[in-house]
Amino acid sequence: MNYTGQNNEILELKEYKKDELLRLEKDLNNPLLFIWVKGKDCEIKYEGTTQIIKDNTILCLTVFHRIEFNNLETARIIKFNREFYCVLDHGSEVSCKGLLFYGATQLPYFQIPVEEIEKFETFWQMFNIEMQSKDELQLEMLQMMLKRFIILCTRIHKRQYNISKLDNKEVDIIREFNFLVEQHFKTKHTVKEYADLMIKSPKTISNTFSQLSDKSPLQIIHERKHLEAKRMLRYTDKAIKEITYELGFEDIQTFSRFFKKMENISPSDFKNSFLGNIANSSGLMT
Repeated sequence: MNYTGQNNEILELKEYKKDELLRLEKDLNNPLLFIWVKGKDCEIKYEGTTQIIKDNTILCLTVFHRIEFNNLETARIIKFNREFYCVLDHGSEVSCKGLLFYGATQLPYFQIPVEEIEKFETFWQMFNIEMQSKDELQLEMLQMMLKRFIILCTRIHKRQYNISKLDNKEVDIIREFNFLVEQHFKTKHTVKEYADLMIKSPKTISNTFSQLSDKSPLQIIHERKHLEAKRMLRYTDKAIKEITYELGFEDIQTFSRFFKKMENISPSDFKNSFLGNIANSSGLMT
């Protein structure tokens, strides 16, 4: 089911079965989505790592994530763009750049507690019912339901990851930094550049990361550039020289040194090692 508003507000609900393929449309403005894994446990591959995702787990993904699912039984998808749910209209924790989507330095997901499953089932049914209502209040109703859904997800996520109110200011700094890196990693390469955008000192940002994260802010920047380099080498036909300049490196030699330091393999060898893999892949991918 799809909803499209007069100002390009888009909301999509869909149930995916095994071996179906999900992609984020390039014409949407940085779409966000929840993937609610149901049925038996499945395996996901995310940027070179593999892990098990249990039944009734919800992943909170952005356009920047790329995941492959193996042995997926079924999944429910809620996908929306920022025109539908605008970051400027909501509090930081439940906004589009809030805790669920940009608050973590790793893949964000949580498992629905047994006592909360009925609430999520009810939300899914209500979403489907309201998607069929074609009146002037439909957009407002759907936006309200999505906000309530995000609030419920945020509460559970905070409990499971032990994020308390006392940490809100510090978590806000990490969330904002992660969000800005996603937006500017191709053009801004130092902690100071992001600190200037946040109107904070590099020391404040570094101290906050040292308290709440096992990674430094500079690691976040480097890992994001490294991740994008791997994606471009693996999934596009772009030449290494083109990737070099698109990611903001001065020359191929600098890019090659950076990539080999992060991946322990040269960009050309990495690209060659994955030739033909895409044609043989299957499962759900974002």
